[in-house]
Amino acid sequence: MAMPRLVLASSNEGKLREFRRLLAPLAIEVIAQAELGIRDADEPHVTFVENALAKARHASACANLPALADDSGLCVRALGGAPGVQSARYAGEPKSDARNNAKLIAALQGIADRRAHYACVLVLVRHAGDPEPILADGAWQGTIVDSPRGTGGFGYDPHFEDLTTGLTGAELPLARKNELSHRGMAMRALLEKLRDEQRGPE
Repeated sequence: MAMPRLVLASSNEGKLREFRRLLAPLAIEVIAQAELGIRDADEPHVTFVENALAKARHASACANLPALADDSGLCVRALGGAPGVQSARYAGEPKSDARNNAKLIAALQGIADRRAHYACVLVLVRHAGDPEPILADGAWQGTIVDSPRGTGGFGYDPHFEDLTTGLTGAELPLARKNELSHRGMAMRALLEKLRDEQRGPE
């Protein structure tokens, strides 16, 4: 299947740059939905995959192009998977990393089990009604620490300690973070599926 262009169902400039870089070797041009005047889709669902699919179908229908979307967040074991799909708005509107982190640490007060993971689901639809969307996901395992460390990253990164390095997401160099992260894993899985699709059957 030829896919020379697709629309990215996100307004995040960092994601746009990253997807453009990753998809360039496959000769796929990535266009931001904002460039086409497409507004962000609603995200009413309780799972990452449903929200990502809703965003991808919305962008594809508006642009009449294949569309790629992601949904991601932090899932804490002792909190039943919260903040989950509400990660960006955990402490309410307007969105605030500082307030989200403060609410998370308060919720874990006195709880010994600090296991958590970042989750990412990517969905690519060839057209808005695609019955077989391409899905890829990734999970980044870690623990939540009370005291923030590091100056990089965003979101919950200063409180999220990676299991393999012992560094928080905010302490990791960007290249290393991309190797370890949930989004990095999901992107690599998606690229492999796209390569398989471009190659076609043996």
